[in-house]
Amino acid sequence: MGESTIFNEMLTADGKPRAPYRRLAEWFDTLSPAEMRKKSREAETIFRRLGITFAVYGTSEATERLIPFDIVPRVLSASEWRRLSAGIDQRVRALNAFLYDIYHRQEIVRAGRVPAELILQNEAFLPEMIGFTPARRVYAHIIGTDLVRVGEDDFYVLEDNTRTPSGVSYMLENRETMMRMFPELFQQNRVAPIEHYPDMLRETLESVAPENCDGDPTVCILTPGIYNSAYFEHAFLADTMGVELCEARDLYVEDGKVWMRTTQSPQRVDVIYRRIDDAFLDPLTFRPDSMLGVPGLFDAYRAGNVTICNAPGTGIADDKAIYAYVPDIIEFYTGQKPILKNVPTWNCAKPDDLAYVLDRLPELVVKEVHGSGGYGMLIGPTASKREIADFSKRLKANPANYIAQPTLALSACPTHVQSGLAPRHVDLRPYVLVGDKVRITPGGLTRVALKKGSLVVNSSQGGGTKDTWVLED
Repeated sequence: MGESTIFNEMLTADGKPRAPYRRLAEWFDTLSPAEMRKKSREAETIFRRLGITFAVYGTSEATERLIPFDIVPRVLSASEWRRLSAGIDQRVRALNAFLYDIYHRQEIVRAGRVPAELILQNEAFLPEMIGFTPARRVYAHIIGTDLVRVGEDDFYVLEDNTRTPSGVSYMLENRETMMRMFPELFQQNRVAPIEHYPDMLRETLESVAPENCDGDPTVCILTPGIYNSAYFEHAFLADTMGVELCEARDLYVEDGKVWMRTTQSPQRVDVIYRRIDDAFLDPLTFRPDSMLGVPGLFDAYRAGNVTICNAPGTGIADDKAIYAYVPDIIEFYTGQKPILKNVPTWNCAKPDDLAYVLDRLPELVVKEVHGSGGYGMLIGPTASKREIADFSKRLKANPANYIAQPTLALSACPTHVQSGLAPRHVDLRPYVLVGDKVRITPGGLTRVALKKGSLVVNSSQGGGTKDTWVLED
């Protein structure tokens, strides 16, 4: 799609700042390019000092990288945010209702709204969860909903991350850095606060403690350890919530309950915020070779003696093949039309969809059904003829492994580059917490494609992040 069709979030077609950006634009005019560069270097120093890094896999060895941070915030008006948060609230409630249903009576399958094989033959569906009801019927407690914008009022949901969404520590550190560097900006603009997220996360986790929990719930975070790409975030959240960060060796199961080893006597654990995949949770139930899980954990969970967040088996709700059915899922469980749109999606398992996709590979984005982080995908408009030919063979060999979507003209935000300010493509991941109620932090993590013209915002693929402002009325 041509540059002319790209929605600029800061400037109107005649180059005037849109209302939410007006004060920010005035402030930019007071800064010289040299001052902007100096501020950018300062931000990088802060991030380096805090150790805000992520690991990149796929190289000869995993390497630690600093996440690039852009000092130009992204701004949303209060009315834009109200609509987005209403749409997100509707979506997460429907997805949790869907998860309860597919592990119980499967009414949506009986009604013919979602094909049975899409669920039952899906590797993200856990038969071990059938018939079990987690606390408060909540399966996905922590959700990252990826949104893209293509126009003034046009937002699409790109994907629903209901397994172990990451990046919230960057959202919090981005804000902390901006407030430290530009206090005057926060005096001039009424920006909705986000620093209470760790408190909200803890409240959410405590609210889903098992019924037999005695006294205040004990919460811990279960991490795979220091070599995981998101370890910085695991440690950050444990620290800001005031809970223990545990590896498998710190926990054990006895008498059907989970216990944490401490320097004094063992302490019973009521809620585990796990940052490891289903397959590794419990070597007695899932992968017997897992060194990351706790033997007997799943039985303690099924007995109602501990809550695991997010619940095992939630991955089916963010599966890319299920994604195409989310508008139906919302209507089925809420009786309402979706507030936020899905991106049109072709499911390559369907012969007609596959034929359509193969004909139009140079103009489409093709993704692996279970892929993440920008890996294993084809962006048709930027791919070479050889890449398209190779991908075509892969598609024909295993069509059920892929979905395809049109290439969206992602909106652009002003971003600091060597030559000054320039528009770069962005997406947005708001963070949602579901427990005794739905809690949505205003804004979220804006990821930005730092290369000119690039649509890939993933940090693992060279993207960066920005602070996201929601202005209060």
